[in-house]
Amino acid sequence: MNFAQPGLLVLLVLLPVLGVAAVVKARASQNPWNAFAAPRLRAALIKRSSSLPRWLALLFLIAACGLMIFALARPRSDAGVKTDKTLGRNVLVALDISKSMRVADAKPDRLTQAKVVIYELLEAMPNERFGFIGFAGDAHTYAPLTVDHSAVRETVEQIDESWAPLGGSDLAAAIHLATETLKKTGQKNNALVILSDGEKHAGDLESMIAEAEQSGVYIIAIGVGTENGGSVPDPNAPNGQMLDRSGQLVISRLQGEVMRELAEKTKGRYAVAGSGLDITELVKSVVKDLDAFQMDARERSIFVEFYQWLVLPSIVLLALSIIAGTRWKGIRLWGVIAAGFLTMHDAEAGGTSEAKSALLAKDSEKARDLYRQLAGDTRVPDRQARYRLGEASAAYRAEDFLAARTAFTQSLASEDLQVLASGHLGMANTLFQLGWKGLSGEPYPAPPAAIPDLNRFDTIAKEAIAKLRESDVSDEGGSAGYSKIESLITNWVDAVRHYESVLKLAPADPMAGGNRQLALKYLKRFEELLKEEKEEAEQAMPQPQPGKGQPQEGEGDPKEGKNGDKSDKKGAGKDDKGDKDEENGEDPEDEGEGKGKDKEKDKDQKKDKGDGDPNESPEQRARRILKENSDLEKGPLTPGQREFKDPEKDW
Repeated sequence: MNFAQPGLLVLLVLLPVLGVAAVVKARASQNPWNAFAAPRLRAALIKRSSSLPRWLALLFLIAACGLMIFALARPRSDAGVKTDKTLGRNVLVALDISKSMRVADAKPDRLTQAKVVIYELLEAMPNERFGFIGFAGDAHTYAPLTVDHSAVRETVEQIDESWAPLGGSDLAAAIHLATETLKKTGQKNNALVILSDGEKHAGDLESMIAEAEQSGVYIIAIGVGTENGGSVPDPNAPNGQMLDRSGQLVISRLQGEVMRELAEKTKGRYAVAGSGLDITELVKSVVKDLDAFQMDARERSIFVEFYQWLVLPSIVLLALSIIAGTRWKGIRLWGVIAAGFLTMHDAEAGGTSEAKSALLAKDSEKARDLYRQLAGDTRVPDRQARYRLGEASAAYRAEDFLAARTAFTQSLASEDLQVLASGHLGMANTLFQLGWKGLSGEPYPAPPAAIPDLNRFDTIAKEAIAKLRESDVSDEGGSAGYSKIESLITNWVDAVRHYESVLKLAPADPMAGGNRQLALKYLKRFEELLKEEKEEAEQAMPQPQPGKGQPQEGEGDPKEGKNGDKSDKKGAGKDDKGDKDEENGEDPEDEGEGKGKDKEKDKDQKKDKGDGDPNESPEQRARRILKENSDLEKGPLTPGQREFKDPEKDW
């Protein structure tokens, strides 16, 4: 037996201090009364109650505190050591630690960026067994395959280019060492993640790739750096940059062809770090297809806890301490208060039970009124939302869909997901019923045998559209039939939205999914019928025909003069005088013109007017022509349909 938190046992020292302090206080409280009465009169004047209950209360309190301290220290017994089992795969990471990995074309440099990729892999795949290899001119295993990711991470944090005894980037040596290491695990397929710039590879790379492919090693090549590259730093050089034998700067570039060849020939993947591709997801997609095996994970000690055996007695002793130390004179008042709360709760519970009974007895109107009264009496928002849901359900059964819509809206204020789902479903059904009632004049039939098919729906919808055409247009330009159609479509669109809200809260709800498809089918068909009726109405409209007072074939277009009058011409060259007047900017109607011109103008107007009044002025003639053609200028008349859009808000 031992304690998980033995330091808390120090609190036991406070218990004797608590007892001594209680005794001192009790004795000090008696001295003031002794000063008011003589010793021989104290028994008659001072009425003392028994001190036994108070001392019992103190004893119970100290014992309860002692047991609670022991419980907080968590007494337990050692039950041995357990080794966790887990399913995982072997993932070996090979990191290039040559000097070219210090090039700063990747921020802050290639080696640091490669380390960040390794950290992300260790965090994203906690159940895999990781190992770590560093290579430059040769390769070495710095961390064997293990489930202890923290040890691998510490090794990666410490490694740098100074750990490489030889320069260069011998990818073949790294692949050979990784293949030999993974062969020893006995697994058929394993993963090798190589992070390198791929530059200056040495060794027989082709034979190593063939060996890895035969051994079931999938190579995931991660290129680090850019194709433009950068100069290789050298702390020992005068300018801090590495120079070749000719004195030129050594430029290192990412050789993606080498890395891509490694990945493609071993059924792996290739990617460039820092290109925006999620490297972690890429590696996980390859590793998840490998064979998983059961392996031992961390060992942990098993303990049997005993604190719960101390908590219950301490609670009982604490309750006894409160009972023993309580003065029971005021208990009657508290009993009255408690009884009042219980009575209120019972009254509310009785009202809920009565409303539920009325709903089950199909007395929908009574249930609706009872639930409405309960919702108005309570001040708890969640309980009020539940009562509104009951009120809405009763109103729906009573076919009072307007009241049901209002109550369902108020029930959506609940934070309970079940109440929200029921509220959205009831709201959707209510809106669908309102739309159907506006279409057919009666609620949607409940028995499955009475549910209308599409042919019956077409008949009902066409009758409603026919009533729309026959309805009298009001002063505002609308009609009662049009308002019903607009309300129907709006209700059904909102119903579909509420069904979708139900499916978000409860995706497996069969009623919401089926009703949503039914509402969409009716809505789509109704819009098709509206479109067909509109096309038929446009085709039935008479087209404009040439008639009295309209321009005949061969006549010219009316031309507007200075005063806004319009006159028609038969063609160019037939009225030279008119043309000449127009060129000179003269107006034939100006005062001072000769009578000959007026006669000639009247003659032309008679030709244009046909059978019109010979005394009609050009302005009067223009107004008459516009009035005769006013209906045709409006275009084909429409039966009043509109293009309906989804509402911007829905609540």
